[in-house]
Amino acid sequence: MNYDKAVDQAIETLHAEGRYRTFIDIERRRGQFPHAVWTRPDGTEQDITVWCGNDYLGMGQHPVVLEAMKEALDATGAGSGGTRNISGTTVYHNALEAEVADLHGKEAALLFTSAYIANDATLSTLPKLLPGLIIYSDALNHASMIEGVRRNGGAKRIFRHNDLAHLRELLAADDPALPKLIAFESIYSMDGDFGLIKEICDIADEFNALTYIDEVHAVGMYGPRGAGVAERDGLMDRIDIINGTLAKAYGVMGGYIATSARMADAVRSYAPGFIFTTSLPPAVAAGAAASVKVLKTEQKLRDMQQDHARILKMRLRGLGLPIIDHGSHIVPVHVGDPVKCKMISDRLLSDHGVYVQPINFPTVPRGTERLRFTPSPVHTPDMIDDLVHAMDSLWSHCALNRAEMTG
Repeated sequence: MNYDKAVDQAIETLHAEGRYRTFIDIERRRGQFPHAVWTRPDGTEQDITVWCGNDYLGMGQHPVVLEAMKEALDATGAGSGGTRNISGTTVYHNALEAEVADLHGKEAALLFTSAYIANDATLSTLPKLLPGLIIYSDALNHASMIEGVRRNGGAKRIFRHNDLAHLRELLAADDPALPKLIAFESIYSMDGDFGLIKEICDIADEFNALTYIDEVHAVGMYGPRGAGVAERDGLMDRIDIINGTLAKAYGVMGGYIATSARMADAVRSYAPGFIFTTSLPPAVAAGAAASVKVLKTEQKLRDMQQDHARILKMRLRGLGLPIIDHGSHIVPVHVGDPVKCKMISDRLLSDHGVYVQPINFPTVPRGTERLRFTPSPVHTPDMIDDLVHAMDSLWSHCALNRAEMTG
């Protein structure tokens, strides 16, 4: 076996298919978001505007968040020093879990180093707690949910995306006595569409199933206190386990589940992804707690973000570009070709100072490659103008279809 040749061939396949991923070296400057500096391959620097970040509300730059992190860093130092069980639990971790539990109206919350780990660890652990558990997973669930369900060793059923009839059919075919859990998302980030929360909860009640929702792209963004779409729709009490992130709208890092005290205790006691992982640095926990607290009362930021998303969609639709619009804050533009998707992304960056990464397979199915824009409250009208004019020019240059796409 020529190992080097095999690895080279795997990389060459990505290049040939136009989906080799290139990391863009950028430096965010405090107080200047969404502006950043891109270091070109030749070592020169160029000012750019970030249009694909998940720091949806600019909280990674918020003075209250930064001050909380500075105070914790000065007080405790850099790292936590261990797992939660071995010296890695501090007042900052406890305060953050209390803040998150309060946010979602749950008895308890459990911190993880990322929402990916929170999904993977929790979903892979649940069959240990509930022998015979069958997990019913939406076909478009995030990779972290898919991985957790795949690794748990229990039974799984995949229902077609948002297809309630298919979900009910799968549930009805299984033994009523077996424990069941329905896993889905509130916002599916690649198309920006919403999960059918109320309808799925109704089905869960009908079949005595638990509910598990990923609110990663919704926490901070929806609901009167930013707890997500389930809060917006008055449904949080009907969800058994809520997964969220502290790395997107909250602008820091980490993930969590919010649930009953009993369930949180069981997951922390059985999940290897929690037990054997060093806890978040105290400064990170302090910053995240400050961000969650601030956004519980910052409806103005949420409203501005939604306004800017609506304006950008309207402007792009006016050009006849095929946007995918399901009413959320995410603005995907369908390209449908990996090479042209990468070409537009590269030219936006080098010629116009607009940074948006191409989204290719396997993140989305082949033939649905896209650019995914994430407007924030601090993207100005001039920035939107620059982006729209650049997209108009490059769309024509690549001879792409301008037929509208809404879903």
